[in-house]
Amino acid sequence: MTILQEISETLQRGDDDQVGDLVSHAIAAGVPPQDILNGGLIAGMNVIGEQFRIREIFLPDVLLAARAMYAGLDLLKPLLARDGVPSAGKIVIGSVQGDLHDIGKNLVGIMLKGAGFEVIDLGHDVPPARFVDAAVEHGATMIGLSALLTTTMPVMQEVIALLDARGLRSRVRVIVGGAPVSEAWAREIGADGYAYDAANAVDRVRALAAGVPA
Repeated sequence: MTILQEISETLQRGDDDQVGDLVSHAIAAGVPPQDILNGGLIAGMNVIGEQFRIREIFLPDVLLAARAMYAGLDLLKPLLARDGVPSAGKIVIGSVQGDLHDIGKNLVGIMLKGAGFEVIDLGHDVPPARFVDAAVEHGATMIGLSALLTTTMPVMQEVIALLDARGLRSRVRVIVGGAPVSEAWAREIGADGYAYDAANAVDRVRALAAGVPA
């Protein structure tokens, strides 16, 4: 077994201390940081994402794996920045204004980071302008909007309208999700994509980043 396979499998077991040790050993052995990221950490989180999708594992398992991923990622970040390694893309996420629910949104953020995306998480109860301002500030090309209440769903449309008003709609894609949200609603408000759960969100965001309709 290679050290990258070891990192991947140890991450899947949620052993954060061991992942940190293995990543340190890989760095010391001269393994390129991007290889450690892609072949170790992201590879492991891809397995976790698929297992979560088919209900082989559940939220506590994902959170343990995420903690292990962060243990390795913290060691790699300065090296990746030094080498100018690009992320898979930048996305701003948050629960829309009036909505205080964020468990699902947090899980989406974890899964996206595990897939190599740079995630700017604005938290919950986020006003439309803050989403747009954050996308501009960070150079993000995607915004992910979560709503768990039917009463807050119209805020999603406000975010899209504000992007239009600021002339940003052509370069910032919008993906929506949450319990009451549907694909029909996404189409109605002009969103670029809809995700029905965290694992599906990763697939949809990857498609948007690649320029494929989600």
